[in-house]
Amino acid sequence: MADNGVNKGRRRFLVGATTVVGGVGAVGVAVPFVASWQPSARARAAGAPVQADVSKLEAGQRMTVEWRGRPVWIIRRTSEMIERTTGIEASRLADPESEVPQQPAYVSGPLRSVRDEIGVLIGICTHLGCSPLFRPEPDAEGVGTEDWPGGFFCPCHGSRFDLAGRVFRNVPAPTNLEVPPYRFESDDIIVVGEDEETA
Repeated sequence: MADNGVNKGRRRFLVGATTVVGGVGAVGVAVPFVASWQPSARARAAGAPVQADVSKLEAGQRMTVEWRGRPVWIIRRTSEMIERTTGIEASRLADPESEVPQQPAYVSGPLRSVRDEIGVLIGICTHLGCSPLFRPEPDAEGVGTEDWPGGFFCPCHGSRFDLAGRVFRNVPAPTNLEVPPYRFESDDIIVVGEDEETA
């Protein structure tokens, strides 16, 4: 049988080269596709615990860190702030004993914190998700109530919370501000997003 001038070696080379190029192209397309199934570094970090250094946080001040895309407020309460907060009459608060579970089980008492002087709260109003203003001074202007003990005021719809994040009565917010899981790694380092029991 005549080969009609066909170069079999060249044909094998071209078939082999085409196969290799096609295979490389398929891998090139598949790698980004498969990689897209994996969560991004940003997505993984969004759920990861975050550390906050409170060594420079002055008494009476607040700092903000981000955890899971939400603002977490860390407040260093003065002894006066603690006294004012624990002295609020229970009848003024919607949930003074924090019976609605908005905090880990190890966070208890009127200050809703592991340590009295350090408060850790998610800075999102439980009404419609606004971010309340920090109004720590007593009788602050613009809060819309007499005998203001200091706390957080949401100007969007008028919700008010004390310095422990407990919601006052007769405001739109239905529950206290949420307390995220957290633990103290040292006197100055707080790990937000990690329970003290699991550490």
